[in-house]
Amino acid sequence: MPQFAANLSMLWNELPFLDRFAAAARAGFTAVEFLFPYEFEADDIAQRLKDHRLQLVLHNLPPGDWAAGERGTACWPGREDEFRAGVALALQYAAVLGTPQLHCMAGIPPQGVSEAQARATLVGNLRFAATAARQQGVRLLLEPINRFDMPGFFINRPRQAIALMDEVGSDNLFLQYDIYHAQRMEGELCNTIRELLPRIAHMQLADTPGRHEPGTGEIHYRHLFDFIDALGYRGHIGCEYKPRDASPGGTDRGLAWVAAHGQTLAQRQGEPA
Repeated sequence: MPQFAANLSMLWNELPFLDRFAAAARAGFTAVEFLFPYEFEADDIAQRLKDHRLQLVLHNLPPGDWAAGERGTACWPGREDEFRAGVALALQYAAVLGTPQLHCMAGIPPQGVSEAQARATLVGNLRFAATAARQQGVRLLLEPINRFDMPGFFINRPRQAIALMDEVGSDNLFLQYDIYHAQRMEGELCNTIRELLPRIAHMQLADTPGRHEPGTGEIHYRHLFDFIDALGYRGHIGCEYKPRDASPGGTDRGLAWVAAHGQTLAQRQGEPA
């Protein structure tokens, strides 16, 4: 049975970030993920994880100036030193938080930078980051993001990411397969997951349209969960969706999708599925 991780950047948004750990544990989650921890002290986050017996499965490298629209600096020529400093910071947090994998956002190339320049920069930065992460026993992930939600993002499709990964040539660089983004760009979810499973280290979910809970849109998640389980995938699936009910308590009410799809949240690492 798939193991689910609550994405604390998307769920329980009515609560301060550090209070969302308790909410996730109360709901039955045993694992969490989030985008960026850098506004908080690593020790404070680590204490929340310990207090609520939660495993952190993923967070992202620093994205650049998020408020200004930057979505990663990995493909920006001339900002390699900033990128490397971000890798070091992410690994510092990972060491304290026990994070086993870090996601590197490819970014949106700035105006005036050619696709070839952006690609060469991205490949070089991924090589550096994958090597640095390996030295700490951390996996590096690369995620395609659909062009509708994030226009201009450098990687949109899973096979495009695989081609980049092959060019990087690191055995410590894996695919982060987001079901929502993949459905928006190409569909063919089951066949693509089966083909690319050896390269996938993490998955995420949301339904479409709306990027809400499973069962609110067009994706046949009950079938997909059974299919992924039958393939033998043993990683986590991050619940990176926006609750359709955005009012206080909406996240908890929306979690009815779990039982409705024949799933459970109450698994600890090492327990049988």
